[in-house]
Amino acid sequence: MCRQLAYLGPPMALRELVVDPPSGLYRQSWAPRLQQHGTMNVDGFGIGWYAEGDPVPARYRRAGPVWADEGFADLARVVRSGAVLAAVRSATHGCAAGEQAAAPFAAGPWLFAHNGVLPGWPERLGGLAAQLPPAELLSLTARTDSALVWALALNRLRAGAELGEALADTVREVAKHTDARLNLLLTDGSSLAATAWGDDLHHRSGPGSVLVASEPGDDAPGWRRVPDRSLLLATSEGVTVLPLDRTN
Repeated sequence: MCRQLAYLGPPMALRELVVDPPSGLYRQSWAPRLQQHGTMNVDGFGIGWYAEGDPVPARYRRAGPVWADEGFADLARVVRSGAVLAAVRSATHGCAAGEQAAAPFAAGPWLFAHNGVLPGWPERLGGLAAQLPPAELLSLTARTDSALVWALALNRLRAGAELGEALADTVREVAKHTDARLNLLLTDGSSLAATAWGDDLHHRSGPGSVLVASEPGDDAPGWRRVPDRSLLLATSEGVTVLPLDRTN
């Protein structure tokens, strides 16, 4: 399992989002408060952000724990963005290690992360993989269950699906093949979508901002838990939560 967050709103230093909150993503790498599966998230981390006027996000990913990376400390202090997606990783048994396996995954204007697991990976998931065009299957960014989920969602995005539609349809399809945990995050820098499917997900809105996270980074008021089996759609102006069985 993993911990992850996405932010849309006025530009903030990456440190303010990831490091400074007393129970934020940085601390969740070794001391998550609500994590139900696994105890630490030290198998890699990544952060993606959008610069004003550029639709293609930048990324910084590493194979080790976030607290051991001096480069990230400097980066987080000076880089500011109004659209961010970040994650710390607890690797699934049988999945590849290394920087390429760390979220966020990216293609074009999109950033993606997966908190969860696909039981039976990889032996029992050939039916899912067969749905991808051969070129996309061969170009998976890492040999992980998360990379497969990303490829399935990306295939839908490239076919014209909206963010929420792509995630909802991907979750429903994967769930036909395995009893998966599928908390997904997806953003294009101006809007975001997320699913709660088998694990905790929370959100908090502020003036012209929204923060979505696996668990609250502090004990301040305003955090709301997303019900399981739900799709969250958000911009900096508001949040909508829909039951996944009613989003066709």
